[in-house]
Amino acid sequence: MRRADRLFQIIQVLRGATRAPITAHQLAEELETSARTIYRDIADLMAQRVPIRGEAGVGYVLESGYDMPPLMLTADEIEAALLGAQWVATQGDPALAAGARDLIAKISDVVPEDLRPMVLNTVSLTVPTMEMETDAIDMQQLRSWIRRRGKIRIDYRDEKGAASARTIWPIAVAYFHTARLIVAWCEIREDFRHFRTDRISTTEFLEDTYPTRTDILRKQWWDQHKARNGL
Repeated sequence: MRRADRLFQIIQVLRGATRAPITAHQLAEELETSARTIYRDIADLMAQRVPIRGEAGVGYVLESGYDMPPLMLTADEIEAALLGAQWVATQGDPALAAGARDLIAKISDVVPEDLRPMVLNTVSLTVPTMEMETDAIDMQQLRSWIRRRGKIRIDYRDEKGAASARTIWPIAVAYFHTARLIVAWCEIREDFRHFRTDRISTTEFLEDTYPTRTDILRKQWWDQHKARNGL
């Protein structure tokens, strides 16, 4: 393992740990190196002002809120980011697709020289998909409303053509090969429902916000989905 990769992995292990300190021997075992090497690497990271606290014989913790420099990416992480960005560039709504293309360009600009060929000649490709249905809602504003827990009033037609007016609490957007779904709590049905973005006829983004945190609603929705589908 390259030293730069090892330093990166030390930070990753410390970042994913609980509040209990991790000893140099535990790090050495996980990274398949010696404790002496770990001690030296920890000292180097501290010298670079990485906020690691601890000492030999006790263990080390990484202070919360630390952001790693963007250049510290492994080859597999670069490949994963590129593959995901390629998919979003073809399957995402226009704003996300543009963001994905910008991301690919930025990755190419910032990766170390020895990893740049991976960006220019990636070995992982996405498969061409069927044409996506046109969204009838502003997807960028929809994502913004999810983040602010904003309610949305929509006029909607289901797969049978039946029309209804709904006030929904959007909590997520699901991206499929040919369509996109809004996952939301429906005030009329008093339950979670899925709404295809191409079947919405009118939209009103309301200033009202819903009271429950989005992450809590998403967990409730997923638990319900698993129970109904025997997962």
